[in-house]
Amino acid sequence: MAARVSIRVDASARMGTGHLKRCLALADALEAAGAEVGLVVRAIDPVAAQLLARTAWAVKWLSTPAGQAASWPSSAEDPPHAYWAQVPWQQDAIETIKALRAQPPDWLVLDHYAFDARWHQAVTHALGVRLLVIDDTADRSLAADALLDHNWHANHRAKYAGRLLKLPRWLCGPRFALLSSAYRDARRYQPQADVRSIGIFMGGTDPGGISMRVLAACRDAGFTGEIEIATTSANPKLADLRAACAASPPAHLTIDLPDLASFFARHDLQIGAGGGATWERCCIGAPTIALALTNNQTAVVPALAQLGAVRAASLPGSAMSDDPPLTTVLVDLLDDAPARARLAKRAGALVDGRGAQRVALHLLAATLQVRPAIHNDAEQLLQWRNNSKVRAMSIQGDEIALSDHLDWLSRALTSPDRWLMVGHLGEYPVGSVRFDRMANDQQKVSLYLDPDLLGLGLGPHLLLAGEQALAKRLGRHFTVRATVLPGNTASQRLFETCGYHGGPLQYAKSVEPSHEDS
Repeated sequence: MAARVSIRVDASARMGTGHLKRCLALADALEAAGAEVGLVVRAIDPVAAQLLARTAWAVKWLSTPAGQAASWPSSAEDPPHAYWAQVPWQQDAIETIKALRAQPPDWLVLDHYAFDARWHQAVTHALGVRLLVIDDTADRSLAADALLDHNWHANHRAKYAGRLLKLPRWLCGPRFALLSSAYRDARRYQPQADVRSIGIFMGGTDPGGISMRVLAACRDAGFTGEIEIATTSANPKLADLRAACAASPPAHLTIDLPDLASFFARHDLQIGAGGGATWERCCIGAPTIALALTNNQTAVVPALAQLGAVRAASLPGSAMSDDPPLTTVLVDLLDDAPARARLAKRAGALVDGRGAQRVALHLLAATLQVRPAIHNDAEQLLQWRNNSKVRAMSIQGDEIALSDHLDWLSRALTSPDRWLMVGHLGEYPVGSVRFDRMANDQQKVSLYLDPDLLGLGLGPHLLLAGEQALAKRLGRHFTVRATVLPGNTASQRLFETCGYHGGPLQYAKSVEPSHEDS
């Protein structure tokens, strides 16, 4: 039976669309990994419905707030963003529980700054579910089984010190950035000597009309070339933005793109807010001037600027930062091709576009299955095996040539004494496990994971799934033996976790045949 995951998230003119967009990327990855996915969304205003009009996900809509107050009257105990929900947390918890009670999910994902540990505990206790909280503010109490903060920070545990009611699984840093699958294989930006065009994206709704101010700053800096502004039909100032573009040729609007990958790749300089799209720009390697427009962005932009992945700037009158004025930074970068190239290189090294996949695989690790390897797995197996991380943990650490690998694989697939299997979650292959027959009903095991998926807790599930598949095939007791290189503490923990004895270099385990299908 497929695991069920529900995602509680909102979008609105005030909140913007970033939370919902990143949750849709996660939903896509979860489904690809074999999960049944549904959304729970409050109809705060028309924005969420506009974004979800073409989605295939099942959506449970919570009630529309009775009135659109400028801010929700919250108490001193409530989180700083409590007003985003437009209803008290108790009401939201009750409605969420009611929406999910008939078929509680295995995991509930919450992407909402309005709710703290009180909501977390009320909903998880009522439904008996595990909770993943997506956050980057660290501004309220949290009671999560897993915590996802894809912003860069030198020490996430220190960042959340004093905020956690229990110790979560940590999914932190840009390697977990929730990007659409389109970014995984999207064309990356190629640095150019001149800035031929500029791209501007200030969020899906941009209620403050910042895009128009940025457009004006570009012209004030002396840039006379093409400017493309990306936005959505949920932008409340869309008509004003159209007029501003018409008055500043050559500038034009692009509305409601399914993703911004090609937009970020086709311009020689990007200007954007320090929200979720920051990681999309990094993935594409787009030279970027970043503006901190909200409190949570004031942590993102300076950190990335310190890493050399963006240039930070401010708008006149901004109270969010004391960064140099946007016009000044523009003048500098327009004439400095090497600086733009450095930004592109450092940004691209932070994000590879597989963050949503990593989160999905971590949540669903217990559902990992194995299948017999086939000839079509050759390229994937060799790519994993020749990675430096895998070779460093292998007894035979030399790089393997393609011709040698193909010969070996042909023999392995036909040998009666070797069982080679590929682990997968849904459509994602994640690693390989192999058993080689030894004397006296003993099997020698070796395994490795996709090196980009290390640290997600997949190893024990791959090993145990392989044991179970072999036990079912053999139908008898056998002993598994494993050899670990000195200093390979990760493999030592893996075998000990899976019930192996011995160590630190030689391990063994007795495996009994499964009778589940008898």
